[in-house]
Amino acid sequence: MRRTWALRRILPLVVAPLLAGALAVGAEEPEPTVTPIRYEISFEGRDHREARVRLQVDDVGPGPVALRMSRTSPGRYALHEFAKNVYDVRITDGEGRPVTVERPDPHQWTVIGHGGAIRVEYTLYADRADGTYSQVDRSHAHLNAPATFMFARDLMERPVELRVRVPRGSDWVVATQLASTDDPTLFRAPDGHYFMDSPLEIADLDIREWEVQTEHGPQTIRVAMHHLGTDAELDLYARHAEAITHELAAVFGGWPDFEFDRYTFLASYVPWASGDGMEHRNSTVLTSNGSLGLSMTGLLGTLAHEFVHAWSIERIRPASLEPFDFEAANMSRELWFGEGFTSYLDDVALVRAGVIDTDEFVRRMGGLAATITEAPGRRFFSPVEMSMQAPFVDAATSVDPTNRGNTFLSYYTWGAGIGLALDLELRSRFEGLTLDHLMQEMWRRHGVVERPYEVDDVEAALAAVTGDAAFARSFFDAYVRGREAPDFAALLATVGVEWALRDDAPLYLGGAGLRFTDRGAEVATNTTAGDPLYEAGVDRGDRLLRLDGAPLTSSDALEGALAGRAPGDEVPLVIESRGEERTVRLTLRRRPQWVTRPIDDAPAEAVSRRDAWVAPRAGR
Repeated sequence: MRRTWALRRILPLVVAPLLAGALAVGAEEPEPTVTPIRYEISFEGRDHREARVRLQVDDVGPGPVALRMSRTSPGRYALHEFAKNVYDVRITDGEGRPVTVERPDPHQWTVIGHGGAIRVEYTLYADRADGTYSQVDRSHAHLNAPATFMFARDLMERPVELRVRVPRGSDWVVATQLASTDDPTLFRAPDGHYFMDSPLEIADLDIREWEVQTEHGPQTIRVAMHHLGTDAELDLYARHAEAITHELAAVFGGWPDFEFDRYTFLASYVPWASGDGMEHRNSTVLTSNGSLGLSMTGLLGTLAHEFVHAWSIERIRPASLEPFDFEAANMSRELWFGEGFTSYLDDVALVRAGVIDTDEFVRRMGGLAATITEAPGRRFFSPVEMSMQAPFVDAATSVDPTNRGNTFLSYYTWGAGIGLALDLELRSRFEGLTLDHLMQEMWRRHGVVERPYEVDDVEAALAAVTGDAAFARSFFDAYVRGREAPDFAALLATVGVEWALRDDAPLYLGGAGLRFTDRGAEVATNTTAGDPLYEAGVDRGDRLLRLDGAPLTSSDALEGALAGRAPGDEVPLVIESRGEERTVRLTLRRRPQWVTRPIDDAPAEAVSRRDAWVAPRAGR
């Protein structure tokens, strides 16, 4: 989205008039006040998952005004078509008189003959609480702005006001990154771009907050949570969250300058929520059907991931996402860095903050290395090219089957592996350097000044940090623009970690899911390139009937048919495929299982690197 980059510098020009002229602008003549776009939302229909939205647009020219529901949402890259849940739309002029409304597409209402003022009312159906959609019920209103509010396409530079009508008799309060006012139900944004980037959690919220001392002055970080847990569980969560935020500030070497001096975690942990996390300029949405009592570590992992985005993505901003397009899918070449490195740093933050221990952190890194090493999708796309696949996979929906298991490796995962590899490479090859130094360089070059970056800019920052442009180029050519997997075994050994394939793993047919019946084993998912079934020409929908004469009617039957055999054995497999029975030759192999563990007797230098890798950085 188009960001309000210099928001603090424009406060006197935009926000101050909205705040009733409370701030002086230092000029003899007051700045003219721009008429805001005014919204109101109420929840009379919450029993049926409905909200009623009202929109007031004044002081517009005589031409047509295009009102739209977004097709996309900041932080997501695919299309979501939010207009599908909008109905009972009523549009008039400022006096309530009928106007001409044209519908050039399913997402737009073009208003003609409005006389300079437009009034809109509509009902929104909302029943998914995550980072993309909205949910309204008797327990809360979870609102993602693009999924909730129409916007005037050509009036996005105007300031915005939002009035929230909380249900009468409820204990609901509003948490949001929007600017608050003396009225707890009235909020403001400097422009439509900021408004559309500002989610809201409205419920009987529990609040925990802490103050951080930054180069910008004191700022407040708060957790606003809708949940079913206990106060003690929330207190523990907040203590961990505070530690995580400080560790990440240490990674980047400073705090962001949060507008309105506040950052808010908007958390909804209830059984009717869907698992997600979504970053925004000065807040993040955290949703899960897990509980604080049972899912604490996982919930904190999502919190850590999204808080990295307060630097990377929100301020260290990919140029390919500038401006953010609310009307089309958004493609980026930099998600291996913006999302992938973030996925590495969230685990780093957890271990340094004491949420997980070294053994768990090392286990996670080994799993990450295994996923990348084994992924068949690396044959087709580099991390840069995988990033460009986001509009097809980032919560995107379609009904036709795909071959993603063989052609796609998530830019989250691959990027995290690149971050891991680069961190270990820097630690072992360049004395005193770590991935933290690269993130700090990116923060200085692109975050503090908010200058959007491209792939080459990350390489340039690495060259500057290491003083070795040839190393930076070779690393990017192999692992960012190229499709190679790093030598994780050698890299992990530099920090005293063993990572190797087990030589006693069981035999298997492949990673595809099998559904056993008395007619055999149906292959329920695509087979994976390189697996025995794939190499034998078997795929989804085929039925495995007999392996070397043994009927495959249960998992026990399959295990028995494999007993006594060895890797490399070739056995006949009778299958039924598209109505035809035939025999294929199956070459057995072991299931790839990796051992990942700290080496107790590793060289002192490796142990020292490992200790430094996981040690806390924040002096609190």
